[in-house]
Amino acid sequence: MKKVAVIMGSDSDWPIVKPARDCLDALEIPYEAHIFSAHRTPEEAARFARNARDNGFGVLICAAGMAAHLAGAFAANTTLPVIGIPVKGGALDGLDALLATAQMPGGIPVATVALNGAKNAAVLAAEILAVTDEALAAKLEADRVRARQDIARKEAALQASLSR
Repeated sequence: MKKVAVIMGSDSDWPIVKPARDCLDALEIPYEAHIFSAHRTPEEAARFARNARDNGFGVLICAAGMAAHLAGAFAANTTLPVIGIPVKGGALDGLDALLATAQMPGGIPVATVALNGAKNAAVLAAEILAVTDEALAAKLEADRVRARQDIARKEAALQASLSR
């Protein structure tokens, strides 16, 4: 199975990114986590992105706040799918990160999840990998079934409490 790279612009992003790690662990998807900055370590970030395919990665997840150029910097240096997690914070409370992540020029896409949306980034990475991995696709379907069953149980409990 291909690996997922989870890239943060700063170690302060780790608490935001942890749900991605938890999801990847639950789905038994191998991953690596790294800190690179589009502005402070641009050569290292570009080198990692350019070599990611050869190093066994299938999807890159990049989390950054403020101007959030990290996902775009990675997308500019690889043809692997890049998923951006805009991180809340700063003067605009994450709006700048959301726009910087989503508003990419034609030909250099970054799939963008919600502000602090690390879990969805991991699920999307899993769905991308599952295109060619039937076992992973089955795990994802089983998770969806469990989620539907969980909601059905909660609905039944709510209705039972209302009818008392």
